[in-house]
Amino acid sequence: MRVKVFFVVGREVGNMRLENLFKVLTINYKKYSALISADYKFNAAFRNVDTLPNSFLQSYEWKTIKYYRKFQCNPSSLYGKLYQSKLRRLGLKTGIDFEGNRSIGPGLIIGHWGKVVINGEARLGKEMFITHNVTIGRDMRGKRKGVPSFGDRVCIRTNSCVCGNITIGNDVLIAPNTFVNFDVPDHSVVIGNPASIHHKENATEGHIPSLSIV
Repeated sequence: MRVKVFFVVGREVGNMRLENLFKVLTINYKKYSALISADYKFNAAFRNVDTLPNSFLQSYEWKTIKYYRKFQCNPSSLYGKLYQSKLRRLGLKTGIDFEGNRSIGPGLIIGHWGKVVINGEARLGKEMFITHNVTIGRDMRGKRKGVPSFGDRVCIRTNSCVCGNITIGNDVLIAPNTFVNFDVPDHSVVIGNPASIHHKENATEGHIPSLSIV
């Protein structure tokens, strides 16, 4: 597989005009460093530790976050394409598919690896918690045709689906086994299928660490 990846990269370089070569070989270390540092602190706070254990740093969850950030920070470069390829290959093992989405802000926790689908055009904020068997998808017809937009500090628990042209506010907890296809205001807990909204200040307290990420 590695040979195949570098063959693709080499072919793209060969077809590229020289004036564009520098741009596609540029690596945005500064942006990546800022994002992965925020993710590290966010995951450490979630686990109530200062230093993440090596067992977690070798996990599929953390590898997925690292590959995603490297692709996200370098979407037009060959480095980014390489890590997009790595992310896709890792997704064959984990079931996690970002579909090219690059919108997730600083602070990402993947609770457990397992089938996760995030539509490439969905907009996600910072301090996000996503666990296994979650779908963030498109509604193909009707008044909600489109994809969701999320605020900050949103926790999406297992077996939940969020779809359509809807807005999820800040500080929202989407409980397990919940289907959401309507707008959700700030400070809400959403439960069930059909889902109901329950207002709660600090709705994500105990689910997302209390760590303010700029």
